[in-house]
Amino acid sequence: MRGRVAAAWLMWIACTAWPLLAHGQEAEPRSYSNAPVGTNFLIVGYAFTRGGLAFDPALPVENEHLETNSGVLAYARALNLWDLSGKFDAIVPYMSLSGSADYLNQPVTREVNGFVDPRFRLSVNFFGAPALSTSEFASYRQDLIIGASIQVSAPWGQYDPSRIVNIGTNRWWFKPELGISKSLGTWTFEFAAAGTAFTDNQNFYGGHIRSQHPLYSVQGHAIHTFASGIWISGDVTYFAGGRTSVDAIADNNYQQNWRLGATLALPIDRQDSIKLNASSGVSARTGNGFDAIAVAWQHRWDGGL
Repeated sequence: MRGRVAAAWLMWIACTAWPLLAHGQEAEPRSYSNAPVGTNFLIVGYAFTRGGLAFDPALPVENEHLETNSGVLAYARALNLWDLSGKFDAIVPYMSLSGSADYLNQPVTREVNGFVDPRFRLSVNFFGAPALSTSEFASYRQDLIIGASIQVSAPWGQYDPSRIVNIGTNRWWFKPELGISKSLGTWTFEFAAAGTAFTDNQNFYGGHIRSQHPLYSVQGHAIHTFASGIWISGDVTYFAGGRTSVDAIADNNYQQNWRLGATLALPIDRQDSIKLNASSGVSARTGNGFDAIAVAWQHRWDGGL
């Protein structure tokens, strides 16, 4: 029994935290996996992007040559929500940005450090993933899971209305999502669909009002899990919409973008794991021409039911 408990923990530890590091455009494998109720997770990570605007692709700029270096601190806790498994997570990124872009055919440069808008998410698996204690989780085997989540971004990051390129966005956004995960032996196949709604930025670049239409996205994953608990995932995401306007004048930045990526999770022991991720924009209409790499360390501890 102890060996089965350890194996179950290794596989789950290796799949829990990665969604906390992913940007809204990034594919997020294992978002709707089951978890023992009461478990806490602390995540420390680093991400690097180069190229187009990785954090706000709908900004009205062109010819972006930007680099970002981000540190991430995140916390997650597995919950019992009406006898269904759920999870709450919070992420606070800190970013260093430098580079250049063109705004209205004029070059602009930017170097800035500061906190990015924090994000909070509540998810629940309402089919195929009951709320389980640590001992019950050892015998759990996934089949089909259907879940949903709501993620919120708060406008608390660094923002300067006198600059066109910022780390914070000075607005709220809300992202409801529906996800499906199906296990077939050592393989797991996942699909998720989401829509992100934005409030207005009432103080955009010189006191203007910037609005954005909803951004719709779908993502898929093919995940292979090894007996040791190591898993690797091929990830794809597509997102469309998100056209912006400034003072009710529409910008020509409707998005129709594809990204491909891969994730590798390496359990260290029952409490710790390391995750690596890389992704790239392979087809872009607006603001998707960036490459990204990330690494995260995760530590878990039991908090009781």
